[in-house]
Amino acid sequence: MTAIHIPYSALTIKAGAKARRLLQQGLRPEQVGILPGAAGGPKAVGLTGLDQAVFSWLATAPRERELVGASIGGWRFACAMQADPAQALARLAERYSAESYHPKVTAAQITAQTRQMLRDILGPDGMGAALTHPHYRLNLLLVRSRGLANREDKAALLSGLAMAAALNAISRPLIRHSFSRVICHDARGSLRFRPQDRIPTQLLALAADNIEAALMGTVAIPGLIHGVQLPGLPQATYRDGGLTDYHIDFPFAHGDEIALYPHFTDRIVPGWFDKTLPWRKPSQANHANTVLIAPSREYLAALPGGGLPDRKDFRRYLGRDELRRQHWKTATAESQRLGDAFLEWLEKPSAIAVEPL
Repeated sequence: MTAIHIPYSALTIKAGAKARRLLQQGLRPEQVGILPGAAGGPKAVGLTGLDQAVFSWLATAPRERELVGASIGGWRFACAMQADPAQALARLAERYSAESYHPKVTAAQITAQTRQMLRDILGPDGMGAALTHPHYRLNLLLVRSRGLANREDKAALLSGLAMAAALNAISRPLIRHSFSRVICHDARGSLRFRPQDRIPTQLLALAADNIEAALMGTVAIPGLIHGVQLPGLPQATYRDGGLTDYHIDFPFAHGDEIALYPHFTDRIVPGWFDKTLPWRKPSQANHANTVLIAPSREYLAALPGGGLPDRKDFRRYLGRDELRRQHWKTATAESQRLGDAFLEWLEKPSAIAVEPL
């Protein structure tokens, strides 16, 4: 399908040093072995068309691939592992857009609504499909909370988050005193992307008795969605993996294999607390083989509200849910242009200049 003609490119494409060399011969689906999926909440709604195009293209060259997702990135990948990925991804966008919260909603109520949303999106057999896909290996990122961050009462939790932010600002590895990393992984996977940094990392094989908890835990934003207990790991509160690995700065460079990264933005921010720390950069070595595909700034500026759907929209449009839903549906529909632009670039690489990542 040819992209709609517009006076700017809908996509920005960036690539690591080795990936840029590999792209001189074009990009083939069999080259792609890893896909990262960042935390970002409702921004996933605005990537629907791109995700659908990516996974339709990958299906033409089946091979084992590691899908590494934090928060909503994990949900996107669970959808991509369904029998009809395009339909499941569309259901994610539709169901998320339909959500609404009354002004005095509690974390317990948001948690219950989120769990029901997950079940509605994946259906009765969807979680099992994410465990048994013949080619994709699902990896969900969570954190184990420590100290005050392990509490759910608001005052203690806010103090714990403030402590985590302060420690992280001093040195990223110090966040280990508030949060350690958990990788809930497909037992068949290679885990070759496992980070070797100074943030402690626990591993838990995904299984029928823990996959729903892992999918709920990976989106458990502190103060909004209650953390979970994970069968098979020590008792603690397990939360959103974006806290330590917001955009997932893991070692994704392996041989001549490409890490294909459909992303919300054109930069990689290592942890959630690094959003306000412009000096905190990802490792170039980790992303030497990464090809990052994101909506262009011109594309984003043309969307309702001047950007992708955002979690803050629930408050911004409070009492105007229909207007928010209309804007999110527009972002979903427009995202087909992102998918079209990606497929056009595959056929004609000169259509979009690849920038250094």
